Amino acid sequence: MAEFQVNRRGLLTAAALAVPAVGLASSSACAAPQQSTDLGFEVSTGADVLAARNWEDVRGRRIGVVTNPTGVLSSLEHVVDVMHASGAVDIAAVFGPEHGFRGTSQAGGSEGDYRDPRTGLPVYDAYGADAAKLAGMFRKAGVEQVVFDIADVGARFYTYIWTMYTAMQAAQQIGASFLVLDRPNPIGAQVAGPRLDPRFASGVGLLPIVQQHGMTVGELARMFDRAYLPEPLPQLNVVRVEGWKERTANTGLPWVPPSPNMPTQDTAALYPGTGLFEGTVLSEGRGTTRPFEIIGAPGIDWRWAEELNKAGLAGVRFRETYFVPTFSKHANATCGGVQVHRLGEVDPIQVAVAMLVTARRLYPQVFGWRPDDMIDKLSGSDRLRGMIDRGADVAEIVDSWQDEVKDFRRQRDPFLLYR
Repeated sequence: MAEFQVNRRGLLTAAALAVPAVGLASSSACAAPQQSTDLGFEVSTGADVLAARNWEDVRGRRIGVVTNPTGVLSSLEHVVDVMHASGAVDIAAVFGPEHGFRGTSQAGGSEGDYRDPRTGLPVYDAYGADAAKLAGMFRKAGVEQVVFDIADVGARFYTYIWTMYTAMQAAQQIGASFLVLDRPNPIGAQVAGPRLDPRFASGVGLLPIVQQHGMTVGELARMFDRAYLPEPLPQLNVVRVEGWKERTANTGLPWVPPSPNMPTQDTAALYPGTGLFEGTVLSEGRGTTRPFEIIGAPGIDWRWAEELNKAGLAGVRFRETYFVPTFSKHANATCGGVQVHRLGEVDPIQVAVAMLVTARRLYPQVFGWRPDDMIDKLSGSDRLRGMIDRGADVAEIVDSWQDEVKDFRRQRDPFLLYR
């Protein structure tokens, strides 16, 4: 594996300078045993359950782990670090999604291929890889079982579930088994939003599911396996979450940001809706401390918050705000807009539609769609863009996909693991 070099970037660079390059065998032999400390959470993730079983589900096979910083145990130690230090698990390689295994990259980026300074394990860049390319990585590493452990946030356009689907396709191609270490959906079981039209499939939506699916990654894997893979996987297993009652968003688990612009659970609760602003010329708040909660652009003023508050949308209140993004859209420019404050149960997609409709009406010289029609990929078709451009009201737009929501509820039901 001499081609794997330490990634010369940020935190990884600092760590690499202190860790000599070593082979996999010597790294494993020198690893000090780690003591995992259970912090007493009522909910046990799939990773915790696997650890409590003394890794029995992954013993005796060379495993490839698809994961990122959210793959932590109740001790807040990363599952890869603990498995590696145990000496009981043969980890062939780690595969990093968007933002990377250790999470150092911004949106649309990854960490590349490198050798992890902490463990000495080879890390492959899985972001953007199609099934054939990922299958090639699995073969090169000698993977016999693929283990997926990434926290999703419940929105179709969050890329991790599509990394999982691609990894499932790749596992099928090489005849590997697939194991999902399940985690709760942090925004609960609510199902909402339009279903993706397959003609608009992309890296932010490969299959015809609704915008807010209300499923865990384990449940999605079961549905992908039976409904969308050409043939079921040789073996698919899900290590279930324990102690998670009524599919609630209130798990009591500490929040580990699944990506750099998902800092809080409030962000995640709004993201299935406000993520649509990535398809506009307005800033979705990247480059601020509250991405997807702060939205705006130069030329927007107090009227947006006033109009939105008049609408009386459940569970939210809008605060007039001004901000200067440090990067991304309108970097270093003063923007006006709103901060969306979540006060209770919220329908984030209805909220976002109201924001879009109102912004277009109040600021026709400011509001616009990205010229690449990214909004169509995010919303799953050209319907949302077309209806807003034609002047449809919020109720008409939201009503347009209710039959799709009902149909998706029926489709997903056989694959649910938690009732």
